[in-house]
Amino acid sequence: MRANTGDELLMHGRFVGQHDRTAQIVEVMGTKGEPPYRVRFDDGHETVVSPGPDTVVRETHRDERR
Repeated sequence: MRANTGDELLMHGRFVGQHDRTAQIVEVMGTKGEPPYRVRFDDGHETVVSPGPDTVVRETHRDERR
């Protein structure tokens, strides 16, 4: 998995009833866009994640990155 600052991670629910979550990547801590990533959720919570197979990167256009 490779991502850039400003991209979004879509983390699918892992069991019935668990909702998907999205988070914006605020820092790429690995080399060449690889995990781990520091992410920020919609509620403002930040954490470091090493995404699993239930996660997808949504790329943003370079001009949309902040």
